[in-house]
Amino acid sequence: MSITQTLLAPLLASGSPRPLITHYDDAAGTRVELSRATVANWAAKTANWLVDELDVEPGTPVSVSLPAHWQTAGILLGAWWCGAHVTEDPRTAEAAFVPASSLETGREARTVVAVGLDALGGSATDLPDGVLDYASEVRVHGDDFTPLAPIPGSTPALLDSSVDELSSRVRARTAELGIGKDDRVLSTLEWSLDGGVVDGLLIVLSAQASLVQCTKPDPEKLGKRRNDERTTVELGVES
Repeated sequence: MSITQTLLAPLLASGSPRPLITHYDDAAGTRVELSRATVANWAAKTANWLVDELDVEPGTPVSVSLPAHWQTAGILLGAWWCGAHVTEDPRTAEAAFVPASSLETGREARTVVAVGLDALGGSATDLPDGVLDYASEVRVHGDDFTPLAPIPGSTPALLDSSVDELSSRVRARTAELGIGKDDRVLSTLEWSLDGGVVDGLLIVLSAQASLVQCTKPDPEKLGKRRNDERTTVELGVES
């Protein structure tokens, strides 16, 4: 079973009305909430696109060089759902997901996918020839995904970790930090591969908690974020 199935199945079954991800971008002045179902839909669209259009199979390398953002969550979960191997190196990747503002970081991949990182999931514009827009590409694909075959636990998942190894690590870190399903987690951690992704995203999903992610945080606004969002746990917050 993929890391995505392991994480999403209990989240969707719980039926919690709380948003799964509340994302703030203080530099852009935006706030957006995503339910568990919405995050799962974006992950499914991503997985369907990777399989249908790029023929991604279990173990196919896909590079992700993106900041902490709800679109990044959909991309990572979608990649793992179809068994892709998330890496940092675009040179060996079937596809490289990069910010629309930094396309050069993925130029060596077979397919360069620009991610607009828009609060509402809007398309990136004025892209050079040969660069695909993530939002436009995945939007037409289905909201449900079923792998063609079970994803073996030995399949590479994140850098040097297999699916089983990553799942075990996430469970251990979740227990170590003591995050529970009733927590609202305020985080300023960047989702670097692989430590930031594990501590800033996957353990929150594993705990069935709710994430309040602040990207490019304004230190003067963090107190207001705590009060407005009623957060109970903090990751990486310094002010």
